[in-house]
Amino acid sequence: MIQIANMNIKTGKCCPPYVAVDRISDSNWNRILALLLCGATTLASAAEDSENTSTIHPSPISRSEARMPILLKSGLHILLDEFLIESSSNITRKVNMPVRDPSIPNPIVTGREDGCFQPYMTVIRDAASQRFRLWYGVHTQDFNTGQSHIGYLESEDGIHWIRPHQALTDPSPIQFGVSVIDEGPHFQNLAERFRFAWHKDGLRIATSPDGLAWTPLASRAVLVHNHDINGIFWDPIRKHYIATVSFYIPGSKWTGTRRVTKHSASDDLLHWSEPWLVLAPDDKVDDGETQFYAMDGYLARGDLIVGMVKVLRDDLKADQPPEPRDAYGIGYTSLAWTRDGKHWTRDREKFFDRHPQKGAWDHAHAWIDEQVLVGDEIYLYYAGYKSGHKVNRFEERQIGLVKMKRDRYVAREAGAEGGSFKTPLVKFDATAMTLNLEALAGEVTVQILDQDNRPVRGFTRKDCQPVSGNALASPVRWKNPLATLNGKPVRMEFFLKNARLFSFELMSGKP
Repeated sequence: MIQIANMNIKTGKCCPPYVAVDRISDSNWNRILALLLCGATTLASAAEDSENTSTIHPSPISRSEARMPILLKSGLHILLDEFLIESSSNITRKVNMPVRDPSIPNPIVTGREDGCFQPYMTVIRDAASQRFRLWYGVHTQDFNTGQSHIGYLESEDGIHWIRPHQALTDPSPIQFGVSVIDEGPHFQNLAERFRFAWHKDGLRIATSPDGLAWTPLASRAVLVHNHDINGIFWDPIRKHYIATVSFYIPGSKWTGTRRVTKHSASDDLLHWSEPWLVLAPDDKVDDGETQFYAMDGYLARGDLIVGMVKVLRDDLKADQPPEPRDAYGIGYTSLAWTRDGKHWTRDREKFFDRHPQKGAWDHAHAWIDEQVLVGDEIYLYYAGYKSGHKVNRFEERQIGLVKMKRDRYVAREAGAEGGSFKTPLVKFDATAMTLNLEALAGEVTVQILDQDNRPVRGFTRKDCQPVSGNALASPVRWKNPLATLNGKPVRMEFFLKNARLFSFELMSGKP
């Protein structure tokens, strides 16, 4: 094992932060030394031996103290996995796939008119103007397949964009990537309010006061990695930056060399931790040559961060026979989530799939790259490919939009026979509870049990008014005030009949 980063060339010693790298051939030493001499902050490991924090759903739920009550904070609790489900009966977990809306004129950003060239983008809704701002990759004048520029558009509704687009001045040469963070109008250094990340010899960072004119934060790549996909986002729960970086490596759980995804953390965008593995294939459960074109579209919801995983299958073709004849590769989107910012769980089920109709603009690939909260909905912006992975990339890589109701990623559902599930022991400090549910011809009731699984008086199933309808925040009402249970170890038991439940929310303060 060889430790490389912040190395003193004279002594050969490393000082933290460092990255472990092994299997370095003699032919790579010149490249490594060149990176060190040019001042790269971190040379990220191109081997699988970095920490692997990825899991695949369904997987065993890890709770630090299995017998201790879980502290449920006030706020949203999405039922993506079984963390809050100790047992269930006649309950089905179903991924709620967004449905294409024919009233949206997809693709909303095109290859021919708007110069869209890559499946990477950032969409931000400006808090002051309420305008949607879109940064995306546009091609160069000479149609260089290994270089791009920053395209920019604005919109009043997030659907119809004001044209023509702008091609912004590059802060320095850009290979791929358009990842933008808006620190907000109260950021301490407004000259650097906007942060931009892209790939060129690794992760590079620039800043801007307005998101239009960019200045490099460093003259070098601040995090070196061996594949050309990266991005950044701000983790609002842990209060630090996360870089998503792609690697093309062999591994013990998959055959051949595959694209995998790692994360790295930073407080200042210049100094990064050793990347750890968050998305990796496993031949025991994944079909064929499953790869990951990284992850993006991160959105914090309650105590979770939800990400969009770009699954790549270059071993498959959109059509048989393919058109054109050399076309290959399909892509779709699945979900991933984390509770601690370190360990990520990905869902093997498809969340958003490519269009089934041959000839559709998004028939080969449908990769969600951005989530934007807009009122009671989430706007999901995605990259669509018509024919295959490397086909006519200057015209067939375009941007589309689908919508879904807020937080409805996964449903727990039961039919006419009814079903129920029960949480582990929890504690809370709340005065009210609401449900995000769809039960137009059914109902949901909630019973609260003590630590010995006995119904609590005033909170039995009979004491709960049935909740019906299709709403994001339907109140749950019992005979007794919910606040009387604050601080006590209890279980919640949810009963569903002809209903789908997506999440619940606990509110504190006056009921």
